[in-house]
Amino acid sequence: MVPTMFTPHLLAEAEALLDRCRVDGLKIVTAESCTGGLIAGLLTEIAGSSDVVERGYVTYSNVAKSEALGVPAALIDVHGAVSRQVALAMAQGALTHSHADLSVAVTGVAGPGGGSTEKPIGLVHIATQRRGHKPQHKECSFGPISRSAIRLATVTKALELLEAVRTDVR
Repeated sequence: MVPTMFTPHLLAEAEALLDRCRVDGLKIVTAESCTGGLIAGLLTEIAGSSDVVERGYVTYSNVAKSEALGVPAALIDVHGAVSRQVALAMAQGALTHSHADLSVAVTGVAGPGGGSTEKPIGLVHIATQRRGHKPQHKECSFGPISRSAIRLATVTKALELLEAVRTDVR
């Protein structure tokens, strides 16, 4: 067996999500900053994921968020890259620039540096959206744990929120 950085539980959750999306005929797009592609990496760790995972964007820089996802630079200037507004714009932009039905976007401060009083290490904004529906947002405060722990906690929460938006049929 090839070693993986993901726990068996997380892999099982990802596989179950992919199976449910497959049954529903839904495709997923990811837009990742602080996780650097780990959400897409987890999903594509599962054999056969290519029929559900439409594409993934790693938009680590502000310029990448604007160029690849269409996040307005002014929005980043006003609210900062780590914000509810930017996460929501990333989720919308990922849908706009893909053929997917569900998007998940993450932006945060993984540390160990870069935190501030207003935006401490461990602060992450996650947005999800189902095409044709209102976007959802979750602010997470994982605390000053390790960089890897923040990134993996973000992946776990993103998977939960993708499942919630999958069942959003409003």
